[in-house]
Amino acid sequence: MSLPILYSFRRCPYAMRARLALLANGLSVELREVSLRAKPAAMVAVSPKATVPVFILPNCRVIDQSLDIMRWAYAQRGNVETLDASAEALIATNDTAFKHHLDRYKYAERYPEDAIEHRDAATAILEQLETWYAGQGVSIDGRPSFTDIAILPFVRQFAATDSGYFEQLALANLQRRLAAFVGSRLFAQAMVRLVPWQLGDRPSVFGAGHTHSGLAEEVGFEPTEGLHPRWFSRPVP
Repeated sequence: MSLPILYSFRRCPYAMRARLALLANGLSVELREVSLRAKPAAMVAVSPKATVPVFILPNCRVIDQSLDIMRWAYAQRGNVETLDASAEALIATNDTAFKHHLDRYKYAERYPEDAIEHRDAATAILEQLETWYAGQGVSIDGRPSFTDIAILPFVRQFAATDSGYFEQLALANLQRRLAAFVGSRLFAQAMVRLVPWQLGDRPSVFGAGHTHSGLAEEVGFEPTEGLHPRWFSRPVP
């Protein structure tokens, strides 16, 4: 039986959350790492937007929006989460306003605007996220939710841009959740390193029970041995 194909780029937060959702639901795919400087013609042919992730099902259906890939993955295991309006709003804000400010803060050399103004605007959004986590009434170290997977890859980028700044913010719940997230086996498995795919390469199978992930049936936030919990003191690869 042929596997779905996922075109991905390791460091892209959109591709990251697609991989995380697939792993969290115990699904296997053929993973094709993309070089952004030489995007595969096979990927561009099925998704002219030419950005990762691009997900191709065995029936040739193409899903090229990361949240849609996440929803597909959760649906396969009957794990569809009913997000309340606040979670939906947080994800929407993450993908619009927060991403806008994040790019202009993280990649300040690419934009003429004041990076600090964008950092402060993004911080205000993180404060909303902190309030949300504080009100959830769930263990900060519990199993990652759909909302965690959708948002935390972007928060990770913000935190790593200036770890000293992020660490001194009054965001205790968010900082703990993020530290547990990036120190988890799930995250380590999602961040597997592959050479860029080329036509004719042997398939790299990614997912439960395979060499590149070794995913346990239930994946939570159990820290990976050897990872420092103060993750934001380490550079983001």
